[in-house]
Amino acid sequence: MSEKVKVMLPEEEIDHRVRELGEQISQDYAGESVFLVCILKGASFFACDLAKRITVPVTIDFMATSSYGSGTVSSGEVKIKKDLDLPVAGRHVIIVEDIIDSGNTLHYLSNLFRDRNAKSVKLCALLDKADRREVDVPMDYIGFSVPDFFLVGYGLDYDQKYRNLPYIGIVDLD
Repeated sequence: MSEKVKVMLPEEEIDHRVRELGEQISQDYAGESVFLVCILKGASFFACDLAKRITVPVTIDFMATSSYGSGTVSSGEVKIKKDLDLPVAGRHVIIVEDIIDSGNTLHYLSNLFRDRNAKSVKLCALLDKADRREVDVPMDYIGFSVPDFFLVGYGLDYDQKYRNLPYIGIVDLD
């Protein structure tokens, strides 16, 4: 099987939008600090670039999760594979995800961090596949709304390949 990748969002467009999101977060938290929780592995590129664009004090930590289900169907059960190293209690938490589709993971993590006494919890995703939503989660910061294609690049992978592409592309698996 040979894959081809067609550019959907070029690097310059992503960079421009990440700058806008950083400015918006900086304005929303003026005089405060934020705690970015990066969901591994896919969101790592986005979270690091976003952190560089935020002008208020930033703390960043990393978490790995997995959803159980068959094939591409999420069961809604979320397992934490790597928890945070730092506590969220009393902090303004922004969960940073590469893509939101079903909403199950972000819904679970939002509740988890509220239970851990975060001062506030907001959600940020580079990409939003609203057509795949199963759980209604209020998104605070969205980079781009995208159609339901298999996407790679800028942290997103296909079989652990293509994460390093500087753009977001659509995979053609023919």
